[in-house]
Amino acid sequence: MSTPTEQTALARRWRAQLNMGTAEAPDWMTMMGVTDFKPPAPDPNIEDSSDYESGGWNGNTKTAQGWELTFTINRKTNDQVKVYHPTHEKLRAAAYAFGSGSVAHMRWFDREGFPEAYEGKGIVKWEPSGGEHTALEQVEITVTGDGALSLIDNPLA
Repeated sequence: MSTPTEQTALARRWRAQLNMGTAEAPDWMTMMGVTDFKPPAPDPNIEDSSDYESGGWNGNTKTAQGWELTFTINRKTNDQVKVYHPTHEKLRAAAYAFGSGSVAHMRWFDREGFPEAYEGKGIVKWEPSGGEHTALEQVEITVTGDGALSLIDNPLA
């Protein structure tokens, strides 16, 4: 029996989707045009919980944590009817809104079906990159977590 060959995972393994529906009836649509994707890891808040009984060893306790998802898109258009891709437009609108309108519900997962998959809601920041006359229109999007970053089953598993 041969030993399986190990390979290095590629950065482009991620697929990001935006919920275009509601929490009760999600309608997941793939984010098209993603060129750079930085999946978040929890950012813990750690407080010193040392005491006299620890024999001089410091104690630490995680009291909270947050997350932030950042990705860049090539802005996709339909030049026949003059509209942008619906996921792009929903995120752009969220960046200008307040309250619940400013929150995006997203999930991202390994497109090959490996078990890594996440879901969360967060506040959207929309930053067009501009550029020279030869540049593509790109936008950097930051979703700052508003609540838990959940481990989910990969929908492609």
